[in-house]
Amino acid sequence: MALSDSRVLAEAAGAGALERLLTTTHDRMQQVNALILKRAESHVEMVPELARYLIEAGGKRLRPMLTIAAAQLFGGSKGADINYAAAVEFMHNATLLHDDVVDDSDLRRGRPAARMIWGNPASVLVGDFLLGQAFLMMVEAGDLEALGTLARAATIIAEGEVFQLAKARDFDTTPAEYDQVIRAKTATLFEAAAEVGAIAGGADAAGRQALREYGLELGLAFQLVDDVLDYRGERGTLGKNTGDDLREGKMTLPVILALTDANPGEREIITRTLGNPEASDTALAQIVAILNRHGTLDRTIEEAQGHVAKARMALATLPDSELRTLLVDIAEFYVSRVY
Repeated sequence: MALSDSRVLAEAAGAGALERLLTTTHDRMQQVNALILKRAESHVEMVPELARYLIEAGGKRLRPMLTIAAAQLFGGSKGADINYAAAVEFMHNATLLHDDVVDDSDLRRGRPAARMIWGNPASVLVGDFLLGQAFLMMVEAGDLEALGTLARAATIIAEGEVFQLAKARDFDTTPAEYDQVIRAKTATLFEAAAEVGAIAGGADAAGRQALREYGLELGLAFQLVDDVLDYRGERGTLGKNTGDDLREGKMTLPVILALTDANPGEREIITRTLGNPEASDTALAQIVAILNRHGTLDRTIEEAQGHVAKARMALATLPDSELRTLLVDIAEFYVSRVY
């Protein structure tokens, strides 16, 4: 299938998907949001101030919505989905606080990163506070399997972040190593969010496996698209500076593929620019031209589409329903962001 044909299908399937997901999960997400704000409280003034700054900055809260939708797919829950969804969002926000410190990022969700206002030490420590609250909410839900799922995810995410740090500006990074990074640092939380939702909804082993695989593939597609948007997106749509990955020296798939195919002159431009925090917009444009010349952005999108197909296949084992269709459409929607 041509990339242009895939684009039309992705746009058609994804049309209105996010709005439908927001509507479907609205009532439960209201409770999740209330719990998030409640659990961000602390007698130490800086903790809720910084936490609320990040939590209220926006973001679609896709991961907790995925938890709620997964629970609804299997008939609802006795309330554990609220705790799990809030815990997933706290885990996500904790990683954002930590990542911004590691990456020296100055922008998050279109606003100054918390570290730019409160400093790096406070950002790290409040991230730790959010992780602690996440685990408290999991314990309160009283399901050891769900607790184990999210605890394992927290460990794997940290490993992925360390591995990505180790591979920064490693020009010999392979696509397989890149895949290892994004499976750990991004897809693992999607996988866990979907699985604990299925647990809350009362899914059997096969249902849990289906949602676990769906979440993993959705997370991989999500990160691949995000990496393309760093070179193709607009600042206002990303909530970060276009070219941040380039300036931070991150070895993303478009760059890895380009380094393999580039001639010596192109490779020199990439290696000279990647990881330079002062890289100009002109230098970024040069890199984008090289990526386009070798088709690595389109090849990365095709890889993302492959993961969407696998996400669809994972859900095909479940009975047909509006919610199952919606989850497939959500995966299609997130790939359509690059068009």
